[in-house]
Amino acid sequence: MCGKIRIFVQTVSTMKKRLLMAALLVSNALHAQTEWVNPFIGTSNFGACNPGAVTPNGLMSVSPFNVMGSSLNTWDKDSRWWSTPYVEENSFFTGFTHVNLSGVGCPELGSLLTMPTTGPLQVDYHIYGSEYKDEVAHPGYYGVELLSGIKAEATATTRSSIERFTFPGGEGNILLNLGEGLTNESGATVRRVSDTEIEGFKLMGTFCYNRNAVFPLYFVLRVSKAPDAAGYWKKQRPMTAEAAWDADAGKYKIYKDYSRELSGDDIGYWFHYDGLKAGEEVLVQMGVSFVSIDNARRNLDAEQQGFAFERVRRQADASWKEHLGRVQVEGGSADQKTIFYTALYHTLIHPNILNDVNGEYPLMQSPGIGKAQDHDRYTVFSLWDTYRNLHQLMTLLWPQKQTAMVRSMIDQYREWGWMPKWELYGRETWTMEGDPAICVIADTWLRGLRDFDIETAYEAFLKSADTPGAQNLMRPDNDPYMERGYIPLGWFAGDFSGDNSVSHALEYYVADYALSRLAADLGRPKDAARFYERSLGYKNYWSPADKCLRPRLPDGSFLTPFDPEDGADFTNAPGFHEGSAWNYTFYVPHDVEGYAELMGGRKVFTKKLQRVFDEGLYDPANEPDIAYAYLFSRFRGEEWRTQRLVSGLLEKYYTTKEDGIPGNDDVGTMSAWAVFSMMGFYPDCPGEPYYTLTAPSFDEVEIRLDPEYAGRESLKLTKTGVGAIVSMKLGGRPIRKYRLSHDELLNGGSLEFKCK
Repeated sequence: MCGKIRIFVQTVSTMKKRLLMAALLVSNALHAQTEWVNPFIGTSNFGACNPGAVTPNGLMSVSPFNVMGSSLNTWDKDSRWWSTPYVEENSFFTGFTHVNLSGVGCPELGSLLTMPTTGPLQVDYHIYGSEYKDEVAHPGYYGVELLSGIKAEATATTRSSIERFTFPGGEGNILLNLGEGLTNESGATVRRVSDTEIEGFKLMGTFCYNRNAVFPLYFVLRVSKAPDAAGYWKKQRPMTAEAAWDADAGKYKIYKDYSRELSGDDIGYWFHYDGLKAGEEVLVQMGVSFVSIDNARRNLDAEQQGFAFERVRRQADASWKEHLGRVQVEGGSADQKTIFYTALYHTLIHPNILNDVNGEYPLMQSPGIGKAQDHDRYTVFSLWDTYRNLHQLMTLLWPQKQTAMVRSMIDQYREWGWMPKWELYGRETWTMEGDPAICVIADTWLRGLRDFDIETAYEAFLKSADTPGAQNLMRPDNDPYMERGYIPLGWFAGDFSGDNSVSHALEYYVADYALSRLAADLGRPKDAARFYERSLGYKNYWSPADKCLRPRLPDGSFLTPFDPEDGADFTNAPGFHEGSAWNYTFYVPHDVEGYAELMGGRKVFTKKLQRVFDEGLYDPANEPDIAYAYLFSRFRGEEWRTQRLVSGLLEKYYTTKEDGIPGNDDVGTMSAWAVFSMMGFYPDCPGEPYYTLTAPSFDEVEIRLDPEYAGRESLKLTKTGVGAIVSMKLGGRPIRKYRLSHDELLNGGSLEFKCK
């Protein structure tokens, strides 16, 4: 396999440029953060990130696809790359995929493959794929040298892409492969419009094998040079029982484009060029839409004028500079800056804009079309992940985006009667558990963003919180939860295998606590008291004998036998989803002090919590325990543990290497943890507008705020010394507490840390 060379713009020359930039105007200095982004971070160790081109929260993304095609790279669902179009370990390029997911744990999208090839036409990806070298990636751009002699580059706008293929000369081809990709669907239609334009759609869906979440992705593709020949292909399925066992046993049928249209599984379209000059460029544009082919064309026409690769690239770069420039850091090492700005970059990929340039979007769980009026419609709400920290980061740094996201969720409720749980391009995938939209919207409201219909949101929350389980799509096991305060094993699943009853209930407790806080703020004291009481139901799982949370049986007794470490290998222990009792036992962020009393006092609580880290029971890749390090600071005299642990976790699990994220980035959640932790404060309880403080990674962090929402233009955090915090000042005044409300932090304007 050919070795790969990576460039991501943090070179010696750019480091010199950065020093020169520091002497220029402050406004220009704000735009220097993109040089620290390394898009290759997270492309290994199940990170499921890719180094492709995308704009902030853009619908379109263009990723190199290298996860199947040759004997060097075997794709299967048990491999580390089964849910991503790209992994660092592979070096066999089979095209650019369009519209990709970042940091997810299930295969979906990653289709519409465009591939440049040399020589006679060949449509078998095992043969036309190419090894590569000299990859280059930075925000909004990706380039690579194929060993076939072609240079392939990609950049993007919000809803379209442009690729530039530089050929070595002679015969060449551009292929659109509609059969391969990450999605479990293979059906498509492609239609010739002219010599240089084709259109069609590709079926997507069954994310995490939910067969109800199927939807079409429409496209329009144009090439900058008229081909000498063009046409279709279709992969023929094997006709014998013996051959049917071999997925690649079929042959490819080639068609000239006389028929003008082809539909079916495993189809594609090809453009052939006879006499390309050495160094000649052929550009490919693609517009996409989840509404219609016409809208895909509108998107392309509105966002690109002509085949102007460099102009689109500059626009993407400028957008990333503006977004990443919201936070400026000084001090710290070069590696820390790379980790920080790459993490910030990853938090801005999803959720992404869904509506087309004319405002149209697919209605939630419906074949109908809606139209965005006063805000962008967002999609890819992986809320079980992102309710813990990413939306709090959006509220702080991009309040207008967060407001539009909340409005999008409320609109989804209006369209089909339920809030989203894990929504994907207008379809609910029912992935993971809980009632997370409550946490997101309540938290957003309580942090001061109010420009959305909270009454309709509250109506939706009461529906999911109080509807009996048989009719409750959000909480299907709500009956025992409401009646007993807990969910027995086997109630929903029918048996103990794959039962996530404790995980479900813990999520409901957190959601009900957030709902109680919102109810109190809205002047509904009875609801506030009722849901607060529900949120304390976690005590039903407390086992004094085990000093942890333990599943309960239908007769009310505790599960026996029981091993709290069962499931620590990321399997489903009875009652727990993707983890063990250790991973979940401290997931009571809304009643830490009360839980400590239940355990026997703060010393017992902190000692047992410390065991999670000392004995390797902490799982940084699984959301329920990612805030555990911050819980120590709830108790005076134990704050040093938070500071030491957070610093150690950052150093251990976040690096500048391809495996520098602890597992799936989970649509930016793991990256948001790093962003907050490196800035020196973390939102430790969803639905509670507070931050726990820790020593920042940098000497200075300056956050550009939106004055309309924050009441000021910036927030500055500074640190002197290293090690544990000795003293702090908020707005120039000494403080002793290690937990501040969102308003206290913003109103203070500055936070000074003095460390040893």
